[in-house]
Amino acid sequence: MNVSATHESPAPAAPPRVLTVAGSDSGGGAGIQADLKTMLALGVHGMSVLTAVTAQNSRGVQGSWELPEAAVRAQFRAVVDDIGVQAVKTGMLASAALAATVAGLLAGLPDGVPVVVDPVGLSKHGDALLAAEAVATVRDRLLPVATVATPNLDEVTQLTGVVVRDEAGMRAAAAAVLGHGPRWALIKGGHLADSASPEAVDLLSDGVHEHWYRAPRLANPHTHGTGCTLASAIAAHLALGHDVPEAVDLAKTYVTGAIAAGFPLGTGIGPVDHGWRDR
Repeated sequence: MNVSATHESPAPAAPPRVLTVAGSDSGGGAGIQADLKTMLALGVHGMSVLTAVTAQNSRGVQGSWELPEAAVRAQFRAVVDDIGVQAVKTGMLASAALAATVAGLLAGLPDGVPVVVDPVGLSKHGDALLAAEAVATVRDRLLPVATVATPNLDEVTQLTGVVVRDEAGMRAAAAAVLGHGPRWALIKGGHLADSASPEAVDLLSDGVHEHWYRAPRLANPHTHGTGCTLASAIAAHLALGHDVPEAVDLAKTYVTGAIAAGFPLGTGIGPVDHGWRDR
């Protein structure tokens, strides 16, 4: 009697793992939801530590509730101690206590794990997502553990007092942010006063090397989640093995496509399209 041997195929290898530490956007356009969609689109395994819950839609944030520090610590340890991470991204941290808790957790990561800090201060609609008393904690505790910090121009002013009015001012902004400890600063110039320019300009600097990224300024108003998406895309590409300038370049390409494909949702500002490459 012939007996056929059963051969099981080996399990596929896990993709790179990226952790987002951020708040939830119930409308699905920003926050944890945008981060995980971005990570899936870029081929990494997304994991999450929830810091706050928002009641949010296309018209703005109707309410926000922080999670306890113990819950944030427990989520982080559950993921990092068992699954491990190849990159971490932070977003909405809400309070000084949570910002300090997250900074302490990130400082204990294994050497070589890159951290992308999106120092979220306001939502797309201008709603506060970081308490005023938490700004100093983000500046003094969180920025020093960042591989890349990704402030927009309003966040630069909030963190450093520097007001940027033109491209030349972006150099001063980068220097001011770098003065607080991140290895790289990505100054996002999409909100420059000279919005008549046909290009949106970002500056990446480590204090020695400068990289300027230029993309067409798109007329599409549906841009909810842009900052979260960019920071998550940078973290994903770092986890995939790219260096910081390459990761930012690839992330910019992805976000530009997502903005171009942004769609109306509800009665306000719709989200960028995280799945635009598959449409």
